[in-house]
Amino acid sequence: MSLHKEWIQFQDGDQTYRLYTARPALAEGPLPAIIVIQEIWGTDEHILDVTERFAKAGYLAVSPDLFAENGQRPPSMTNERITKVKQFLNTIPPTAWHSPEKREAELKKLPEAVRSEIDETFQNVFGSLEKFPKFIAQLKATVRFLSSGEYRLVKKIGSVGFCMGGALSALLATEVPDLGGAVIFYGRFPDEERIAKIECPVIGFFGELDESINAGLPQFVENMKKARKSFNYKVYPGAQHAFFNDTRPSYHADAARDAFAKTLSFFNDVLGQ
Repeated sequence: MSLHKEWIQFQDGDQTYRLYTARPALAEGPLPAIIVIQEIWGTDEHILDVTERFAKAGYLAVSPDLFAENGQRPPSMTNERITKVKQFLNTIPPTAWHSPEKREAELKKLPEAVRSEIDETFQNVFGSLEKFPKFIAQLKATVRFLSSGEYRLVKKIGSVGFCMGGALSALLATEVPDLGGAVIFYGRFPDEERIAKIECPVIGFFGELDESINAGLPQFVENMKKARKSFNYKVYPGAQHAFFNDTRPSYHADAARDAFAKTLSFFNDVLGQ
């Protein structure tokens, strides 16, 4: 399918934001829109590919660059620098990822210049978990932009996110009352107070082996039921965290295929024809 793809910038107040957009080239008139929210690795090739998959399914699909500041990535947060961090982490045991002592021991094996860059970018990437208020503000600005006269190419708007983006997709549902629907791929959950503000249907997809994320799932299910909110989910046997990411060893083809089909069906129902 031929797609119209481009990076654009838009203003919201005194902020400039950066947004990847994709839509069917031959589509006429407004389309349902899906906001694709990045993993902690940013709007990398995988996230752009996922955005285009939704566009090929007949949507205006957009992915905000949450790491951009005033429309530009800082030098330490470019895709090239983040890729180096991923490559480094793939060479060390997962138990060393969040252990400063073990990570430093592995970094010392590298040349000084390389070590310094990797450590700086690692700190910035994983420090992004503390920037959720900033990210939510940007996502709400994206909703306003998509709904505005300046870019009125949409009917309804939904969100889907992965890992960090999954948590942000759920949070966006608590912040935007007229969001059409939200999809969580193995992301953490909003608290009970925030859940009360959700107005749209929510679905979630999780890997059986993702113990850290899944630990919060029963309470979220209970809280959603208690608040009489719509939430359906599936836990895939044998699947790990990030099972949808086909660029990582955790990829699980059966789970990813089924979850994508269910996501498309969900958006077809909640965003309309």
